[in-house]
Amino acid sequence: MRRTLSLILLLLLAILVLTVVNLMIGSVEIPVKDVCRILLGSTDVSEIWQNIILKSRLPQTLTAIVAGAGLAVSGLQMQTVFRNPLAGPSVLGISNGSALGVAFVVLLSGRLGGVALSRLGYLGDAAISVAAIVGALAVMMLIVWVSQRVRGNVTLLIIGVMIGYLANAVIGVLKFLSPEEDVKAFVVWGLGSFSRVSGDEMMLFVTMMLVLLPLSCLLSKSMNLLLLGDQYAANLGINIRRTRLLVITCSGVLVAIVTAYCGPIMFIGLAVPHLARSIFRTSNHRVLLPSTALCGAVLALVCNFVARMPGFEGALPVNSVTALVGAPVIAAVIFRRHKDDIGE
Repeated sequence: MRRTLSLILLLLLAILVLTVVNLMIGSVEIPVKDVCRILLGSTDVSEIWQNIILKSRLPQTLTAIVAGAGLAVSGLQMQTVFRNPLAGPSVLGISNGSALGVAFVVLLSGRLGGVALSRLGYLGDAAISVAAIVGALAVMMLIVWVSQRVRGNVTLLIIGVMIGYLANAVIGVLKFLSPEEDVKAFVVWGLGSFSRVSGDEMMLFVTMMLVLLPLSCLLSKSMNLLLLGDQYAANLGINIRRTRLLVITCSGVLVAIVTAYCGPIMFIGLAVPHLARSIFRTSNHRVLLPSTALCGAVLALVCNFVARMPGFEGALPVNSVTALVGAPVIAAVIFRRHKDDIGE
């Protein structure tokens, strides 16, 4: 228990340090004392620096923290429900559904109306967010409907993958029929970014995630029972179908909201649960859920900092950075499972 508390405190300290680093360092370096003065409301600091911190870096940093935590928790829930270490937030096609909703706004609206909704400033940004949430929730409702009619997790997993392929096929057709400028806008959205959220949108996003993440922790007992197997969990009085439905719904909502505001962020939900298990050496979800959220926040802050490191023109796509971190973790999991199979 003491080791767990020490690790949690260390992760919280890492989040604090990385938050300060993300606020200080970028194309313009701002001293830490001036960062603190700006955050405390001082007006004696340069107005340019105030705008950089309050209107750009602070919203981006807070977005990275809650988005990383949400994706990591979602990935852990998926891996527990399907008992598959390679399951992630996009495994059921929810991210693809979100991308399909955005494709209709960015690609189809321009084809039909002459001007894409994505080019209409704040109205376009709102339309993209709403379309992403609607698309993700539509796929999630389809998955929920299917989950009530199939028993096996593998069958549900395959159906989710097929839904993802179907969504990608429709997106491919829309790309083919759309102008080059709209296709470019859609591709840029698909690269993922923590810098799209600001002002009131950022406050709404952070508030929703701060409500959903603690609610996700309420499922820790049910998720622990799912690890024992369906038959044993049913003997202990748990309703397997309802529990699976609750976990999938919670995971889907987290992915839908993060994708709507940040675009499809890859690998964090897939890799972070394995990092948390390795660090905390436990399968108890009462520990894993909060620790995975903290690890996700740390990894997202690291990726956000790397993407904005001085020397880069603008910022690197976040997905390019998350892949550099997540791919080795997934490869290690595959090799470890292969070694365990040989050992048996």
